[in-house]
Amino acid sequence: MKRCPTCKRTYTDRDLSFCIDDGTPLVAVPDEESTVVSPSSGPGESNPSGPASYGDARKAPAYQPPGSYVAPELKRSRSAWPWVIGVLAVIMIGIIGIGVAAAFLLPRLLRASANRNQAPINVNAGILENSNSNLNLNANANLSEDESEPPTDSTKVLLELTDLEHQWTVANINADKKALDRILADDYVGITDGKAQGKAEYINTIRRDTSIEKWDFQDLKVVLEGDRATLTGILKLVIGGQENTFRFTDKFVWRDGRWQATGSEVSQITDVNNQ
Repeated sequence: MKRCPTCKRTYTDRDLSFCIDDGTPLVAVPDEESTVVSPSSGPGESNPSGPASYGDARKAPAYQPPGSYVAPELKRSRSAWPWVIGVLAVIMIGIIGIGVAAAFLLPRLLRASANRNQAPINVNAGILENSNSNLNLNANANLSEDESEPPTDSTKVLLELTDLEHQWTVANINADKKALDRILADDYVGITDGKAQGKAEYINTIRRDTSIEKWDFQDLKVVLEGDRATLTGILKLVIGGQENTFRFTDKFVWRDGRWQATGSEVSQITDVNNQ
């Protein structure tokens, strides 16, 4: 026999270990407490079977736990579910909070990152601009020391202007407007056969001339006057196998560290023997 120490209920089922009411582990009851005296069968009747124990296990039906009974182990397993659900709820709330924070903060972070990325570009642009300015200043400084002042050596100037005349001729033949814009000064005025022509008109009306086969400069002379130089000479052009001779006077000014043409006067020599 077993007894529940909580509710004091006794059980005769030897296989039962827990109280069916509160789940308390059952305690074995000593044999002297489990035996009881059976009532007499009546006057003159004897009890042949002798004293009977209360709740004989051989006569008791098999134990059937009620439908509401839950083993203690199952109760303890179910009691853990609220904690699991609580932990999952906290995790979900945290994930939702992070998502909401990211939705508000991400655009600001992107804009801040874009501003930070743009800042170095502006700084670098400023540095490049300053570097270019410094290079220009250094170049101007070098020019002030070496080339800002016009050359005074007539031989050197004659070589420089001769080379410039060849560049000018090539630019005329190819109608190279970019080269002509560099060679001619802004105040250039040229006279050809008595007709004056400014720089803009000169460049706009120039056309490529493929008829010139060869050219040559002869009798070149230079006259220096400070930052001004005058070059005179004879230009011979071979056009269609025939030689054409021109006398020219070109004027130059030393500006921006180089010679620039400010004027030109060209006339054709018809009688070469009387040149």
